[in-house]
Amino acid sequence: MTQHAEKELLEATLLCDHKGNLNPQAIGYARKPLITSNLKGHFMRKKKWNYWCVFGDEILFSATISHLDYAAVCFVYFLEYETQRFFEKTITLPPISKRVKMSQDVLETVICKDSDISISITYNGINETYLTVHIEDFDDDVLDAKLTIQHLDEDDSLNVVIPWNRQTFQFTAKHHTLPTSGTVTLGEKMYTFEPRESFAVLDYGRGVWPRESTWNWGMASQRLGFHRVGLNLGGQWTDGTGMTENAIFIDGHMSKIHEDVLFIYDEKDLMKPWKIHTRFSDDVNLTFTPFFERVAETDAKVIKSSVHQMVGYYNGKVKLDNGAYFHIQQLLGTCEDHAAKW
Repeated sequence: MTQHAEKELLEATLLCDHKGNLNPQAIGYARKPLITSNLKGHFMRKKKWNYWCVFGDEILFSATISHLDYAAVCFVYFLEYETQRFFEKTITLPPISKRVKMSQDVLETVICKDSDISISITYNGINETYLTVHIEDFDDDVLDAKLTIQHLDEDDSLNVVIPWNRQTFQFTAKHHTLPTSGTVTLGEKMYTFEPRESFAVLDYGRGVWPRESTWNWGMASQRLGFHRVGLNLGGQWTDGTGMTENAIFIDGHMSKIHEDVLFIYDEKDLMKPWKIHTRFSDDVNLTFTPFFERVAETDAKVIKSSVHQMVGYYNGKVKLDNGAYFHIQQLLGTCEDHAAKW
């Protein structure tokens, strides 16, 4: 058998049982954020994050609020495509800090308020998220971001629970092709986002992780011709669980890919093209060609993390749930190699 028998969830479900272990009824995937992340217990092992990446015409802009149980880590980065001007700023706060507020639900408000970085991700309860960021010293300039992200009622999203076992598990929500408007101002330069051509991606994670983990994540959210196209592809970390985080979105409709995806790349030269394909079939057959490499390294006593996130273009084809292939040409996105000891 080449495909996993993944259960589709249709009703609201709690991620954990009363002991804080995985609720077996939550294992599966949903097209809407039906799962509530009622994490508890598992001292020092719980991981929570809200990562946003916004693809604009001129820049890629990203903001993250995370809580790793023993520390809260918040970071913001910016890439100007044409000049490849890049800057990233990260802060680490104590775990009991009142300056960070996380959430149990995917679209609930999360906040990081600090003198060095202020990030507010506020959901209006209906169909919009407001992403505001202020940093006084960002690459020697003041950074201000004020973005409005739309959640279209008819759109699917990928919400999937990955079960390593009852004690280690992850709920990940990947929301793609979210039209975005607003501005990012860096110093005297303002970048404008128009909702027809600018799209946000949400990576929401809540879970209890093993001490060491390795993963690949590929994603894109762009307009190709007349279509809004989103890609979400994951590798390594889901292998052997019976679940995948693989899907393609065309104009808000998700075709779930029930098969593991392999990422083949030169670990010594990540700027060489990557090959990404389904393990047994030709359902996914893509080449990713990078033009920029973001490196984020952390080596502390408790945590060690190495992220190589490539920005580039996807070309190839992906099979839809109607049996047809969707051909992809020069789809801007990212692909990453990530190893964590946390």
